[in-house]
Amino acid sequence: MKVRELFADDDAVSPVIGVILMVAITVILAAVIATFVLGLGESVSETAPQANFATDYSAGDTTSTSFGQSGSPDGSLAITHTSGDSVQAQNLYVTGGIGDRFSWTDASAYGSGSEIDAGDSVDYLVNSDDTVRVLWSDGSGGSSAELKKWTGPDA
Repeated sequence: MKVRELFADDDAVSPVIGVILMVAITVILAAVIATFVLGLGESVSETAPQANFATDYSAGDTTSTSFGQSGSPDGSLAITHTSGDSVQAQNLYVTGGIGDRFSWTDASAYGSGSEIDAGDSVDYLVNSDDTVRVLWSDGSGGSSAELKKWTGPDA
């Protein structure tokens, strides 16, 4: 092979590269269209709200309560939404002690569809050795999160 023939040769790799690029573009376009058609982009689950809760334990106070344990509790726990996102009452739960799970809609002040905003609170009957959690769960039960955990002074 002569060097002059190499520089004079008009054959190139361009047609091969062009075909490869066209195939790649077609595959990418097909994937994007399939994602929208099959609805895969809508399968993202609801994320937990960014909400803060405070707890205040009152030993011996078992008279003022929204809901709580059966039996003989030795105090009450005030659970207050202090800041952050509003939360639907039917998606907010309190668990602890004997394992009962109460929705905030079980409290007399909040019905289904109520928004729990900063300043809203419930009183929960507890024992001093209980662990109480404020939980959020989306409507479908697909995702949940613990928003607050209180551990009693004797736990």
